[in-house]
Amino acid sequence: MSAPPLARLSVRYQQSGDFPDGALAQLSFGDHVTYADARCLRVPLQPIGDSSLHECWEVEARTTHGEHGPLRWSAGGGWLFIALELHEAAFDGIEAAAEHAYRRLCEFVAAREERHLLRIWNYLHAINEGAGDGERYRRFCIGRARGLAAHGIERYPAATAIGHGASGLLQIYALCASQPGVALENPRQISAWRYPREYGPTPPSFARAMKLPGDGLAISGTAAVVGHASCHERDLEAQISETCANLYALLESAALPALDRRSPLKIYLRHAEDTPALQAALAKHLDPEVPRVILLGDICRRELLVEIDGWSGLPRSPTAGGSPRAG
Repeated sequence: MSAPPLARLSVRYQQSGDFPDGALAQLSFGDHVTYADARCLRVPLQPIGDSSLHECWEVEARTTHGEHGPLRWSAGGGWLFIALELHEAAFDGIEAAAEHAYRRLCEFVAAREERHLLRIWNYLHAINEGAGDGERYRRFCIGRARGLAAHGIERYPAATAIGHGASGLLQIYALCASQPGVALENPRQISAWRYPREYGPTPPSFARAMKLPGDGLAISGTAAVVGHASCHERDLEAQISETCANLYALLESAALPALDRRSPLKIYLRHAEDTPALQAALAKHLDPEVPRVILLGDICRRELLVEIDGWSGLPRSPTAGGSPRAG
């Protein structure tokens, strides 16, 4: 028997920390205090600009929420938000912590009606620390792959992995649904899971984007990578141009229009002093109506200065006003 239709999902930035009736999740950034509610999550990345913005995921359905051991969750209308935070001190480094986190997350999701894993965010401490195969991002990729493989995951979700400064903290949150999405790759890039050995013993396990069941696209962390190679080392403006070319290629492959007010983006910037140059470059490549928040974070490759992820083609929230943006 087929799953019932999904409720409409929308994502927007809002100034208020209030919950609409159909709130599935609410993310705040930096040191901003959140409510003591399973739907709330503080992302450990400092925002540039308006630190009072919240990212609100909303469904046109009644939601329920709770906790399951270290996991927090919220569900409604066929959608599931799930989040997990671990401290590496309880494990033998980032590799073991990532494997444990993914095993727990997949185990929980597999028992739910909303069993299709669509989109994941990974925020880890000191992502570029270490040399060669000892780099923390490469060790994270090994642990993630083992955790996914333990549950037979065959369709990789869309994903982001960004470094933060909160020592020893691994934070993972995800969107799941009762219906599967369609994983998309970028015609300008080699699939991450097919990267050559030079990028580590285990390639990154994610799709470039996920066409959501119903409407919309969840866009993975996207940077100035063509084929499998990083482009324009130390040239922020050129990296922004290449990153946006990758974003537009994804939208074209998904048969979606250009980024607009229904396309909230998170822009991760390595160096705060690059903010003016970033703003100038974004003005050349993004419509001013595109909602955005700029967050200080380390990109998974040392030579990359900026990364963008986000959404496109989602329905407008029934409670949305304007299009707040930070930075």
